[in-house]
Amino acid sequence: MAEREHVRVAVIGSGFGGLGAAVRLRRMGVTDFVVLERAGSVGGAWRDNTYPGCACDVPSHLYSFSFAPNPDWPRTFSGQEHIRAYLEHVTDVFGLRPHLRLHSEVKRMVWNGERLCWDIETVGGPLSADMVVSATGPLSDPRIPDIPGLTSFSGTVFHSARWDHDADLRGKRVAVVGTGASAIQIVPAIQPEVARLTLFQRTPPWVLPRVDRAISGAERALHRALPFTAQARRGLLWGIRELQVQAFTKRPDELGLVERVAGRAMARSIKDPALRAKLTPDYRIGCKRILLSGTYYPALAQPNVDLVASGLSEIRGSTLVAADGTETEADAIVFGTGFHVTDMPIADRVVGADGRTLAESWKDGMEALRGASAAGFPNWMTVIGPNTGLGNSSMILMIESQLNYMADYVRQLNVLGGRVALDARPGAVRAWNDRVQERMKRTVWSTGGCTSWYQDASGRNTTIWPGTTTEFRRATRRVVLGEYHVLRVPREKAAGVGA
Repeated sequence: MAEREHVRVAVIGSGFGGLGAAVRLRRMGVTDFVVLERAGSVGGAWRDNTYPGCACDVPSHLYSFSFAPNPDWPRTFSGQEHIRAYLEHVTDVFGLRPHLRLHSEVKRMVWNGERLCWDIETVGGPLSADMVVSATGPLSDPRIPDIPGLTSFSGTVFHSARWDHDADLRGKRVAVVGTGASAIQIVPAIQPEVARLTLFQRTPPWVLPRVDRAISGAERALHRALPFTAQARRGLLWGIRELQVQAFTKRPDELGLVERVAGRAMARSIKDPALRAKLTPDYRIGCKRILLSGTYYPALAQPNVDLVASGLSEIRGSTLVAADGTETEADAIVFGTGFHVTDMPIADRVVGADGRTLAESWKDGMEALRGASAAGFPNWMTVIGPNTGLGNSSMILMIESQLNYMADYVRQLNVLGGRVALDARPGAVRAWNDRVQERMKRTVWSTGGCTSWYQDASGRNTTIWPGTTTEFRRATRRVVLGEYHVLRVPREKAAGVGA
């Protein structure tokens, strides 16, 4: 029987989280690792989302690694192609190509308690690893609702994250289902070329103007010549968002002023009172993700656009039926219905120390110590784990904090020496989660009067971090060994690892 390849660390995913982990490992001298990627190139969500108008709603200089600044961002809010190019650049500059295993989707990983390692089965073959860093991301697996009659629809159907570029929508009747961050970019991008666009809206979003502009050549030259100017720009963007956190987490009533700004922006573009009423949310701004766009409302005001203020409930041939009974004819359906966030598919493929999958362990809701470690899953950590999401700033800040935690995790394993693993204590996980959920009670995400994708099936917010990025950075600065069980393998069995 052929020997199973063994590595020190297996990183799953090659988006910001996975590439960031790979860079951090190399910078701390760890080179015995692989990055397992199911697709044929790096980029994660920024590789998969190629829909028209796709762009980031976080300013470019904040949506990048602090250790890999980019002085040449072309716009204040970058498009998908620029962010993907940045991630390719990071891969090359930091020498990550030799570590990549493309087309290597993880089918299953099982904790081996005798050898204290993870046995991993991938499409590209088996391997084992002392430690696994799961960086699959919450926005990687599209969610399409189970609509009666969908399979019988004769037209084109696809999700925004799997855009069908062979489908010609020009002159077609197109239905867009959902009004989230992707949909508000897609609608203005395709509206001018389709014959008719029908938007199915279950809940109206709060939309603020997106003040986007080209970054001048002079600005870019200044950032190249004097890097501290780009750092200052990033610091200012970060500081403004840190100051905003209090309103989201402790004083939601202060968000009323922001609601008025959003309302005025809508009124400038939507003159029809009936349409304005349909587009006006009945919950506090920030309860659901705040969206940024300067083109969404103008597009909805065009004569070839219909807004159905109800969800899609049934499909009969080419007829789309909304929950309120409205019927619409369509040649194509684009689902902008989000992702499996609180029920990540990777959780079904991770089998822990007691033989349960991570999905089974999380059946009552996701929870992880400091957003990273789950009890019963030794030497496994996740990047962008439970309650590490943000409602107003850059996820790259949170990712870098989790990379600090990962680096100290590896250092602790090295200090302990030998065949060793760390397994989060259930009490420590529970205590951390209880503190997070207690803080969540007074946030806008809990008191704002909405239901959002931040919440799991039981209504608990297992997605958002209820504090500042500074607080999270402090909480993940180092691994507290007292929060873990230290597992060791008998010396005679350690020699068999990798066999």
